[in-house]
Amino acid sequence: MAGGVAGLALNGFLYGWPGLWFALKGMGLGLLVYLPFFALRGMGAGDVKLMGAIGALIGPWNWLAVFVLTGLLGGVIGLALAFSRGRVLTTLLNVGCIMKELACLRAPYLKREDLDVANPDALRLPHGAVIALGAIGFVSAVKIWGAW
Repeated sequence: MAGGVAGLALNGFLYGWPGLWFALKGMGLGLLVYLPFFALRGMGAGDVKLMGAIGALIGPWNWLAVFVLTGLLGGVIGLALAFSRGRVLTTLLNVGCIMKELACLRAPYLKREDLDVANPDALRLPHGAVIALGAIGFVSAVKIWGAW
């Protein structure tokens, strides 16, 4: 959580109370969006803290752009991983099961334990690396095309 503290301190130091409020909103949004994934055992706590830290550093609107970019990259990398392991059909069936269980307001891992990120048989994607790629991609886009 050092990144979150650094984001709060840096924005507070550089921009005063408005900067601190900006960082808190970014951190809050990151945690608010990612905590349910952790509670449903879809990702680890480190991913949640990383997205909170990114939100504290770049604020809520920029965080949304990183979130979208991370989702797109994660989808592409996840499909590549499923193809490389020969588990495309299983992965698609798992997504269907997850959607069905969530629509019924149930945690998917309660129906099938292979949907728990802690299960050693689960196909896992290192989401922290995808988050880092999304953040780097966002910073690169801002550098190339200007601020949003």
